[in-house]
Amino acid sequence: MYNIGICDDGENVCTSIENMLLQYAKEKNIQVDTNVWYSGESLRDYLVSGGYLDMLFLDIELFKMTGIEVGSYIRNRLDNMRLQIVYISGKASYAQQLFKTQPLDFLVKPILQEQVNEVMDMALKIIKKRNERFEFQQGKEYYYVPMGDIVYMVSERRKIKVVTMKAAFEFYGKLKEAAKCLSEDFIMIHQSYIINKEYVFRYTYEMVELMDGTILTISPANRKLVRDKLLRED
Repeated sequence: MYNIGICDDGENVCTSIENMLLQYAKEKNIQVDTNVWYSGESLRDYLVSGGYLDMLFLDIELFKMTGIEVGSYIRNRLDNMRLQIVYISGKASYAQQLFKTQPLDFLVKPILQEQVNEVMDMALKIIKKRNERFEFQQGKEYYYVPMGDIVYMVSERRKIKVVTMKAAFEFYGKLKEAAKCLSEDFIMIHQSYIINKEYVFRYTYEMVELMDGTILTISPANRKLVRDKLLRED
C-alpha cells in the first residue's frame, strides 16, 4: 500500500490527479490510498499529528501557506527527507526556489496521465530502494535501519557509527564489510566515510556537505569515483 497525498486549492485539479493515480494503480496492480487537502495548513496539521505519506503532489500557489513553505516545513521542521514531493503549478518559473526542498519532480498544469505515470514509476523505484534495510548487531541484539534513513556512516577506531537525520547508532565492525551490504546509493568517499548520495546537498572536488550540515572530506584516491557517481543519473 502506498499513501499518496494531493494538496491543491482547486477541487477539479485534486479530483483529476486522484483519478489518474487510481488509473495508474489499476494498470500496475498495486494499492494506493489517496488523501486530499485544499490548503497548506490542513496538510501541515496532518503531518504534525503523525500522518504518514509516501508521496505528495503539492501545488505551489496555495493561499496563505504556499507549497514552497509547506515543502520547507516538511524538510526542515519535520526532518522528513523520505517523503517524495512532486510540485505542481500553472507556471514554469519556480525551479530555483524548489531546489532546497529536494523535490522529486515539477509538473506544470494541466497535468496528463503520461506525466503521472512517469513520476509514479520514478517514485516507487525510490521508495522500494529506501525500504531496504541495513542490519547490524549490538551485543546479542540485532537492529534494522531503513537504508533510505541513513545519511552517512563513519568508522571510528573499531566502531562504525550509523547516522540518520534523527539518531545515531554504533556497532563494532569494518566499514568495507558494511559497504558490501548497502545499496548503490551509497558511496565510500574515504576509508573512514560512506555517504548516501540522496542526502548530498553540495560537493566540491575535495568535500561533500550533507543535508544535516555535516561536511566530510573526499580522499584523493576516491575523488573521480565520487564525482562519477554523483553526476550519474539512475
